[in-house]
Amino acid sequence: MPLFRKKTPDVVPPAVLPEHIGIIMDGNGRWAKKRGLPRRAGHGYGAQTFRTIAKHCEKRGIRYLTVYAFSTENWKRPQEEINAIMNLLRDYLKESLADFRSENIRTRFVGNLDPLAADIRELMREAEEVTREKTGMVLNIAVNYGGREEIAQAARRLAREVGEGRLSPEEIDEQALSSFMYTAGQPDPDLILRPSGEYRTSNFLLWQSAYAEYVYMDILWPDFKPADLDAALAEYARRNRRFGGV
Repeated sequence: MPLFRKKTPDVVPPAVLPEHIGIIMDGNGRWAKKRGLPRRAGHGYGAQTFRTIAKHCEKRGIRYLTVYAFSTENWKRPQEEINAIMNLLRDYLKESLADFRSENIRTRFVGNLDPLAADIRELMREAEEVTREKTGMVLNIAVNYGGREEIAQAARRLAREVGEGRLSPEEIDEQALSSFMYTAGQPDPDLILRPSGEYRTSNFLLWQSAYAEYVYMDILWPDFKPADLDAALAEYARRNRRFGGV
């Protein structure tokens, strides 16, 4: 059942805050269609929401935030929409190089970045470099990301390790596979949010989300506000996480 927007306590004790949140930023196109706008307009408003929510997460003390910006399946969309998304990504990267300098946020990009335009990859590299020494929240932006592809690339890298004699098949365990994921060295997400009223994981963090709590919210992403994040944090605080125990 979706968690609808409602009044909740503003403060969740730090001890019960999730360390790592994942967000499937969904509903941009439908938001625009409801208003008689082209889908690309929805992505523009969604990008503004992303910046607001990322800063709010850092303010609330979230240590890791992973947002789903562009999936491996999104290449199937109309070329005009893909171009608009890529141009928004360019604009975000240029703005973030200035905007996030004043924020204590470290930016990382996860996914198969090779198919992206060379200028976008260079802007990503620069954004990662200028925030490398930040000590606050780690912001993972998933671009050309797919959970199945992430697992497959980790398996390929392990196979090379075995083929080159640096690893034996018997040494391949969950920890070994995790060490080759895009988020290696980070804790698995505790909470995954899906605005827009959909009930799918959409190939997002499949390996890492084995024990994540999901909160589905009937709010299109451009309408998502800091108060909605706070409501999700309050819902998470009410959950009893047993990790397979009793």
